[in-house]
Amino acid sequence: MAPKMHAAVVEQFGKPLSLLELDVPSPGAGQILVKTEACGVCHTDLHAAHGDWPVKPRLPFIPGHEAIGLVAAVGSGVRIVKEGARVGVPWLYSACGHCEYCLRGWETVCAQAQFGGYTVNGGFAEYIIADPNYVAHVPAGLTAVEAAPLVCAGITTYKGIKQTEARPGEWVAISGAGGLGHLAIQYAKAMGLLVCAIDIDDGKLAHATRLGADFVINAQTGDPAAAVKKATGGGAHGVLITAPSLIAFKQGVGMTRKRGTCVLVGLPPGEFPVPLFDVVANCITIRGSFVGTRQDMAEALSFAVGGKVKADIELQPLSSINQIFERLEHGDVPSRVVLDFAPAETKSQRSEVDQHFASASTASARDL
Repeated sequence: MAPKMHAAVVEQFGKPLSLLELDVPSPGAGQILVKTEACGVCHTDLHAAHGDWPVKPRLPFIPGHEAIGLVAAVGSGVRIVKEGARVGVPWLYSACGHCEYCLRGWETVCAQAQFGGYTVNGGFAEYIIADPNYVAHVPAGLTAVEAAPLVCAGITTYKGIKQTEARPGEWVAISGAGGLGHLAIQYAKAMGLLVCAIDIDDGKLAHATRLGADFVINAQTGDPAAAVKKATGGGAHGVLITAPSLIAFKQGVGMTRKRGTCVLVGLPPGEFPVPLFDVVANCITIRGSFVGTRQDMAEALSFAVGGKVKADIELQPLSSINQIFERLEHGDVPSRVVLDFAPAETKSQRSEVDQHFASASTASARDL
């Protein structure tokens, strides 16, 4: 009889997740099984559970794409990941590996890419199947809880800042100082950039200052684009918009310096209000940025090892997922929520899982 695990499952879009007991999945050829230690909760998980986007997940499914855990078992043919290794199972679950985008190191836009917690089951479960070729390798010195938000929110903001092409000593404006923005500020400072943080919450702006922002602006107290231009001497060389607000998107272009780059990572509903004359006349580049590649992941995690980047984390159990989603809907999550699986499994359950896979022809894979 297969061992069981607890999981939060979307059975109907827009409805509360079901807390179920399911069979622990077995890794097939070329797959690994990861015992979840922690999994971050992202606003994308809420979009997935509501079916908000044009391409919807297939019901039922398990959300979660910020999972960190220990490799519990490996399938046949797996050579690059060993049992006991700590890995992350991120948004980019897998890609084809041979299309023009994969060959150029842009696997995130591969037409055959699979996404964790969306097109395949994710980390809101005690065990998760993963592709060993695409897991994040968590460096020593980072705990599972610390690493969880970085494999989505961290890599997304780090890649976005890279995409601004701002150089050390130049200005970046970060619109939104919350769950994504507070990480973006830290990455930007670690990369030698001057930071202007914009938000509508004075508490978040005060925190942005503590994190090293050189200048902060409350977007509700005046014209934020004019304020950024005054503070930076003509506009930010790079702008990163993390806020899910069309107003913030319009303001972001206005903050951008001539020949600067405005990078979009937030995903508000609606059409982007582009001031075409300003974009053309000022030679502004507008660029979308979609999470990041495996190389970006390694770089994003390496910044965190010495404490240069650290997420503000609120720990919650898996059983609280519906309350967390409700708070996300109302903007009542000032930090990054991480589901803590550490106390969820007893020694007897661990033994049951070990015995199951020990008798399931994984011995040869363990010896590699």
